[in-house]
Amino acid sequence: MRDAAHHNGHRQRLREKLTLAGGDALHDYELLELYLFRAIPRRDVKPIAKDLIHRFGDLGGVAAAPVEQLVTVKGVSEKTAAELKLIQALSERLAREQVIGRPVISSWSALVGYCRTALQHARTEQFRVLFLDRKNRLIADEILGRGTIDHAPVYPREVVKRALAREASALILVHNHPSGDATPSQTDIEMTKTLAEVCQPFDIVLHDHLVIARENTASFKTLGLL
Repeated sequence: MRDAAHHNGHRQRLREKLTLAGGDALHDYELLELYLFRAIPRRDVKPIAKDLIHRFGDLGGVAAAPVEQLVTVKGVSEKTAAELKLIQALSERLAREQVIGRPVISSWSALVGYCRTALQHARTEQFRVLFLDRKNRLIADEILGRGTIDHAPVYPREVVKRALAREASALILVHNHPSGDATPSQTDIEMTKTLAEVCQPFDIVLHDHLVIARENTASFKTLGLL
């Protein structure tokens, strides 16, 4: 009974701290504790939260971790792992709402933020295409390639096919480098050049190609590669 009272008191103090001081006043593991309260209602979740942060690095790493890896942490069941995956889904949805249907040129920082939320913690490479209308508003985001830690297959003609199906007038390419280095590879550069050439006869503009790494982002346009 004493342990239960202690846990309940601790949980209430964390909730009050969040309400009064906001999320910035809490450590990552404390925020994770608050989230875990609903998934594990009758157990001290502080050790679990700390173990998760230690294992995966930060909150983003925890949210992006595969279910099969999450359940290897003591105290994390498949149900709890599913709850943790909800963090990632909510984060991506909230970030996407900041850019969908808006001109990306005037909301560029929000667009980069959305791409980073979706990809900076991914453990394998993804190739995504952002499809824009004539007013450069985001109309769709599709994953057109998944691969290993350092390669995702990309087919330029498939990208153009999807752009025509979406009636898109412009594109932004996005892929991640799980290695942590956002520097575009020679393969990235050659593929982007080929895709730009394939797009030209269809009057589809390739605005940029973003490479997302854990700590930074590279822009082909800023680097003078596009």
